[in-house]
Amino acid sequence: MKTAVVTGGASGIGLGIAQRLRTGGYTVATLDLNPDNDDDLAYRADVTDPEEIAAALSAIRDRTGPVTILVNCAGLEGFKRFPDLTFAEWQRVFDVNVHGVFHCVQAVLPDMLAAGWGRIVNISSSSTHSGQPFMSHYVAAKSAVNGLTKSLALELGPSGITVNAVPPGFIDTPMLRKNEEVGRLGGPVEDHILRTPVRRIGTPADIAAACAFLISEEAGYITGQILGVNGGRNT
Repeated sequence: MKTAVVTGGASGIGLGIAQRLRTGGYTVATLDLNPDNDDDLAYRADVTDPEEIAAALSAIRDRTGPVTILVNCAGLEGFKRFPDLTFAEWQRVFDVNVHGVFHCVQAVLPDMLAAGWGRIVNISSSSTHSGQPFMSHYVAAKSAVNGLTKSLALELGPSGITVNAVPPGFIDTPMLRKNEEVGRLGGPVEDHILRTPVRRIGTPADIAAACAFLISEEAGYITGQILGVNGGRNT
């Protein structure tokens, strides 16, 4: 049984991915700043801290064996006019969204190289297709994740490791509903549904389904791809 690690796996999209992979027969451990205390494979780790990642992965390996599947879902949004954005705020968003991916990939890569097989899926954002006002630091960081995905796919493909990205569109999560409450969506959710070709909001299960496919054996000839799951809003 293969072991998967999902970062940001305690809520929202990350939780949906972890649940889907478990139903698919994988052993799934999660890393999160606020882990689920009822899950015995949930570990607290800050993805910006290599030592915390290493400690969590050591505990996971002791219990489940090598980690050959990684889904990087931990993320941090930001909303601010660019003239008011401080470099510290810019840096923090990059630390979580880009450097967190860097640290986690480097931490699991030895297991994948030893196995001659691995799957990495990076959760980016549909805002990388269209841009988004007041989120320049977030869009720039998630765009970097897409670029990293393509480069790693070329480098790691000969070792049996595929690397793909899934940029979610408008997904119904607690974070999205919170942003709706404070007026950050440019209108209610219902307005966005009307602008979505499939006429519904996305769910964590939609993203999880794409991840489940990309880590499967059937997807072994797919790497370096950016698979948008957005109901047709970005094509």
